[in-house]
Amino acid sequence: MDGWWDCKALDQLVYRVLKAELDKEVKGSFKMMKNVLKAKIFNLQRKSRAYVIGERHYDIGNELYKNMLDKRMNYSCGYWKNAKTLDEAQEAKLDLICKKIMLKPGMTVLDVGCGWGGFVKFAAEKYDAKVVGITVSKEQVELAKQLCKGLNVDIRLQDYRDLKEKFDSVVSVGMIEHVGYKNYREYMKVVDRCLKEDGLFLLHTIAGNNSVHSGEPWIDKYIFPNGMLPSAKQLTTATEGIFVLEDWHNFGTDYDKTLITWHHNFNNNWDKIKHKYDERFFRMWNFFLLSCAGSFRANKNQLWQIVYSKKGVEGGYESVR
Repeated sequence: MDGWWDCKALDQLVYRVLKAELDKEVKGSFKMMKNVLKAKIFNLQRKSRAYVIGERHYDIGNELYKNMLDKRMNYSCGYWKNAKTLDEAQEAKLDLICKKIMLKPGMTVLDVGCGWGGFVKFAAEKYDAKVVGITVSKEQVELAKQLCKGLNVDIRLQDYRDLKEKFDSVVSVGMIEHVGYKNYREYMKVVDRCLKEDGLFLLHTIAGNNSVHSGEPWIDKYIFPNGMLPSAKQLTTATEGIFVLEDWHNFGTDYDKTLITWHHNFNNNWDKIKHKYDERFFRMWNFFLLSCAGSFRANKNQLWQIVYSKKGVEGGYESVR
């Protein structure tokens, strides 16, 4: 970030470092241990701190995200199976979610962590659903309301713990990464409270191969404060006795392609937005996007879509790919 060193292909550097497991050779410092201890002692994602991530990451400028993301403003992994462009990959992802929750016209859907309204707009437009989306970002609420104007969509600035209504389906795309391990169980109980007895819940999340209690230090400091990636063990423990696991789909390698495309868009459009940021931000954002791409390429991070029901789907659930 300070320009002490550079690299022509940061994504390749990070990929090779992680593939060779060189990160395991680095001894942890007291500063890093302090972060882990802090996360174990305190609930860093408690309700009183719910809006910190909105203010420090999602509210840094809608123009930045408009110039980086697809036309529907999806800030999560695209589905590249049959796609050639980012717009196609993101529409394919949204349609995949709708098919997985068996969405039908007139159904009510809750989107926990709706971002700029990519999914809620798609579900309302293409499937004639009635959708409620919540986010902790004021900037996202403002733009999402504008983008969803005239549709059967309700966008709210709201913490998930305040939800009490019932819905036919619940979707959460790239939000549980902000919930924290101390709150996973409560999060699942909230979803259970909001989901009708025969409804389906789709969880779309970045994940780690091992259980952790805090986020990666650099990402935590500069990009996603108080974020952390759940593991399979943490998710299954959080849902045990609440949900029936119906489907588990991993397409983590698609995030590599998504991030590289975001990086391309960000750099191509930098001249349009650089008056709002500085060179240090430019280097930071490039490192963020490319280091994450390298991490997914090295299979250190995963991308899961998990489908849950309350008591099982009568006749069985048919997986959609």
